[in-house]
Parts: sequence; C-alpha cells; structure tokens
Amino acid sequence: MADPGSFRREYQIAFLRHQNDLIDLALYKLRAKRIRKRRRQRRTNWIRPWILRRREYGMYDKLLVELRNEDPTSFTNFLRMPPDMFDELLGRVGPRITKQHTWYREPLESGLKIAPTLRHLASGNKYSSMKFAWRVPHNTISLLVREVCNAIIDEYMDEVLVCPTTPESWRVIADTFYRRWNFPHICGALDGKHVACRRPPKSGSLYFNYKGFYSIVLMALVDADYKFIWADLGGAGSASDAQIYNDSELKQCSENSTLGLPDPEPLPNDTQDVPYFFVGDDAFGLRPNMMKPYSQRGLKNEERIFNYRLSRARRVVENAFGILANRFQVLLTTMQHEPATVKLIVKTCLILHNLMRIRYPGLQNQLLDNAENANHEFIPGAWREGRNMEDTQNVMGFNTASKEGKNRGISSSTG
Repeated sequence: MADPGSFRREYQIAFLRHQNDLIDLALYKLRAKRIRKRRRQRRTNWIRPWILRRREYGMYDKLLVELRNEDPTSFTNFLRMPPDMFDELLGRVGPRITKQHTWYREPLESGLKIAPTLRHLASGNKYSSMKFAWRVPHNTISLLVREVCNAIIDEYMDEVLVCPTTPESWRVIADTFYRRWNFPHICGALDGKHVACRRPPKSGSLYFNYKGFYSIVLMALVDADYKFIWADLGGAGSASDAQIYNDSELKQCSENSTLGLPDPEPLPNDTQDVPYFFVGDDAFGLRPNMMKPYSQRGLKNEERIFNYRLSRARRVVENAFGILANRFQVLLTTMQHEPATVKLIVKTCLILHNLMRIRYPGLQNQLLDNAENANHEFIPGAWREGRNMEDTQNVMGFNTASKEGKNRGISSSTG
C-alpha cells in the first residue's frame, strides 16, 4: 500500500506546479497585451508634418497679414471686426490665454487662439474643416474656443454687459427711447429667440421646440442703441417667452423694487403718474412694469396709434437680434456643442456685439429697419432678407394681465 504521506506531498508538488504555470500564463498574457498596446500607441510623427508648416502656409501668418496690409475691409468681413478691434482684443485678452514656454512643446501664440475663435463665431464652420486652413488640430481648436470665450467674458463682462441698477441709469435709457422712438418711460425692449443646437444626451424633449428642432432660448433686454443690457440663457427650447420671463430674476427684481427703476412720473404734457416699464409682444403678460400691445380685434383709432408706437419702439430688440445673427453666423447654424458650451458661445457673441456697438456704433447700421416712407411704414432692414434666429412661442406659462397692469395701461394710453 502506498504511503499516504508521500501521496499528499506529490499532490502538493503537482498543485504548486500547476499554480506556477497559471501565474506564468497570466504574466505572459499581460506582457503580450502591453506590447500590443505600445505598438498601437507608437506614432510615426508626434505632430503631423503639414501642421509643422503652420508659419509658412497657415492662415493666421499669411492670409490675415495680407488682408490687414492690403484690404482692411475684407479683414473686417472675415473676422467681423476691424483690425484695431482685433488688436484691442489681443492686448487685453491675450495675457489671460498665454501659456508658459517649456522644453516639451512650443505653445500657440495668443493671436492664433483668438483668430480661429472669431472665425468660428463669424462663420459657424466646424472644427474638422477649420483645421486645414489654420493648420491647428480640431481637438485643439475645440479647447481654445472655450478658453478664449471664457477669457473674453472675464475681461469684458463687467464693462459692456451690465444691467443698470440706479434710477439715473434707467432714466438715461428711457430718455433715449423717447428721443429716438417717440415713446416715453421705456427702460428696454424684451424678446426671446431660439439658438439651435444638437440634442443633448438623455434630455428627452426638454430642448425640443415647437418649430421642430432642438435649441436653447436667448431672452434679452435691449436699450435704444441696440445694445444688450440683460440676457438669460437658461431656458430650454420647449419653454416659452412668458415661462422664462416669469422665472427670471429680471421680473422678480422689477416686482420687488430692487431693480432700481425710477419712481412713477407723469408723461409729457400730462399730470398723472405712470411707471417706467419694459415693452414686449403678446407673449408677455401686462404688468405695471411690462407693456404689451392691444389685442388686434375691435381696435379704436387711439389704440391703433398706441400699437404702432409701441411696435416701433419694440422693433429695437428685433434689430439687435438681426445685427447679432448677421455678425456672428454661428447662431444661424445647429451648434454641435453641449448646452453649456452653446451658452458660453452665445454670451461671448453678446459681449462682442456690445463692444462693437460701443467702439463702432455706425457699423452694420445698414441692416436696421429704422427708416420710414411717406406713409409712416417702416422699410425692412437687410437682416430680414436672410434666415434669422427663430422666434419663441407662448406654449406654456402664466402670462395673463394683472388688474394693476390693466389699470396702468388704460391710464397711460388715455393720458
């Protein structure tokens, strides 16, 4: 009979050999996997050769230099701003986006970051098509666009896109409206527009609007000089003007008297006090601080005149959206970005629009429909000829008129 002890020892030896074989097999598989991974990651070139010839043939170092020296008008058309304005952006935003030089890789210069960003905003071209002209990889462009937009917002936000908070500043806007559009006590024209974007993941129908595409809503307040003084970019495409305005801080601050609107004063050639207000279309509810036109049925002659004057003043916000979309045509495309990036780009467009209105107020005024013929009918501006941002619709939200708003509206119209 075999010794049980020797049998146990032989079994242990065989088991250990088997375990060692399994370990050797696992190590072999792991080593082979690492080798295959190295082979896949091995690059023939760290940077593609045609990208390395950026300074010899790239658009920034060649075309923009030629346009600046030979044809400044084409430079303005290409980047939607004159060379002097581009130099100002480069001087103020450049230090915020400048990277440190290291031995590892030479960083992109600030101008080469700003110029493709402005071209993307001006044309709406995709990164995959822009990379060949600028000789910058598309994934790098996607990073620098967000970087430049954040830098522009940080540099200019508190300077060019500030909502007034004092009665004096609001009164300046109201005086300009009265002088230009013959409608007193207007502190701004309010409206909303759809900005198309691709469907965000796991969003359902939240961003799907009544026009049949996905979008976010830009709700903006505009002064008499076509500058944006307040904007809300938090609305999804399925929301309406009334819903977004009712949930906005602008309405809350105007109703609890923290917005700084002037106290009610008499209208010209009148003695009854009338509050200062915003103007909007039929989507908004009539409030003491929100004026809308009369219903179109059974209008009296005085009410028709009132509607004409109100629509003439409210058209300012339509013109502002027209200038904005014609200058930055990325707003006319379906943006292939996440909603956060879409909002970042739209906010940058608003800031650049205000900056251009301050530096060059006469630029693109030919787009406006602020002229009238002999019959006092406005002549449509050039911005209406092309495709523009879509209007929002009152599909949901509380927008019925309040009793106080009706009383104020009757007193202001009869006065």
